[in-house]
Amino acid sequence: MRRVVLSDRVQYVYEADIRGFFDHRDHAWLLRMLALKVGDPKILRLIRQWLTAGIWDQGTVTRPEAGTPQGGPLSPVLANVYLHDVLDLWSANVVRPRLRGTAELVRYADDFLVLFEHEEDAERFATDLPPRLAQFGRDEAPEKTRRLALGAHAWRPGRAATGSFDFLGFTHRLGTSRTGQMVVVRHPARKRVQRFLREMKAWRRQHMRDAPRDQQRMLAAKRRGFSPYFGLRLCYPALEKVRTQALRYWPWTLRRRSETRRATWA
Repeated sequence: MRRVVLSDRVQYVYEADIRGFFDHRDHAWLLRMLALKVGDPKILRLIRQWLTAGIWDQGTVTRPEAGTPQGGPLSPVLANVYLHDVLDLWSANVVRPRLRGTAELVRYADDFLVLFEHEEDAERFATDLPPRLAQFGRDEAPEKTRRLALGAHAWRPGRAATGSFDFLGFTHRLGTSRTGQMVVVRHPARKRVQRFLREMKAWRRQHMRDAPRDQQRMLAAKRRGFSPYFGLRLCYPALEKVRTQALRYWPWTLRRRSETRRATWA
C-alpha cells in the first residue's frame, strides 16, 4: 500500500468495513466457493461439520446457521476464500476494466481498502460495492465507510496532513521527510492503544491478589507482545506512552491490595 501511494498514481482512498463479517457469513455460499477449489468430498464434509458444530453455553447447545468463530483456527483461511471470490476476483475482472484510471485493492483477511487515481472511479466503486455485497447477504457499516483524498494532490510539504485512515492497527497519513519528499507516516491507531490499555487494566484488576513478581512478569510479557508489531521509528512516542501508563497504574493496583495503601515490592 505504501508503495502504491508514493507512486504518484493514487489520489483517493476508499475505506470500508463489512458489517458482522465473521458472525453472519452465509454457509451455503462459502461451501459453494470451497467446492470450486477443493475436490475431496471428505474435506468438504469436515468443514461443513465444523461450521455447524454445536456451542455449549450454560447447559444449552446451539447450532449456528451462519458465520464462523472469529478465533477459530479455520476462520482466517475461510475468510480469504470467501473474500477472494466476493471482492478480489470481482474487483480485478469486473470493476477495474471499467475504470478510467488506476485502482488497487489492498486486503488482509476481512480488512480492505481501495486506492484510486480518479475521484469519479472511487465514486463508482462506492456505488457498485453495496449491490455486490448484497448478493451474498452482506452490507457495509456506514459509520466505518468513507472516501478521502490521499496522494500528491492532497500533500502539502511541511504541513500536517488533514486526512488519515486506520488500517491493520496503524493510522496512516501523509507527511514530509527530512529531505522534503512525500512519505506515508504510520503510527499506532488510537483505538488500538486504548483497547490494549483497557485490557491491561482489566487484567490487573482480575489478578490483583497475585504475587507482585508474577504480576510484573506477565505485564512485561504483554507489553513485549504489543510493542514489536508497532516497532517503527515514528511509533516510539506511542509505545513510550503505553510503557509509562503501565508503570504508573501498576503501583495503584498494588496499593489497593491493602487498606494501608502501601505497596510491597518484595
